Amino acid sequence: MTLRLVIDVNLSPEWVPVLTGAGFETLHWTQIGDPSAPDREIMDWAAANGHAVFSHDLDFSTMLALTHARGPSLVQLRGPKVLPEQIAETLIASLRRFQADLEAGALLLIDPRRSRVRILPL
Repeated sequence: MTLRLVIDVNLSPEWVPVLTGAGFETLHWTQIGDPSAPDREIMDWAAANGHAVFSHDLDFSTMLALTHARGPSLVQLRGPKVLPEQIAETLIASLRRFQADLEAGALLLIDPRRSRVRILPL
């Protein structure tokens, strides 16, 4: 099964070809909906359409924690390195390593030094 990702507007559309090239089905939110849509709308779309959210925005993990939701999964970059040329290798390796967890419902936190996963609900 291919991991499906929707990228939040706070990350560059440059991620789409990088992640698609690595074998992940990837869309940028601007291809789907209003760039000023609230985070809840992005989460609801991702859950309804079988996608994990890829973001740098801490609001998504807060939303998962407050609602105790079982999905959608969230891939969250932490720290200042958010461009593909800065952290793509680490991100792709983590997506592959934790793909089964993400397909089942998980929060994957990635920073330049490490990746860790928490199973949903939080």
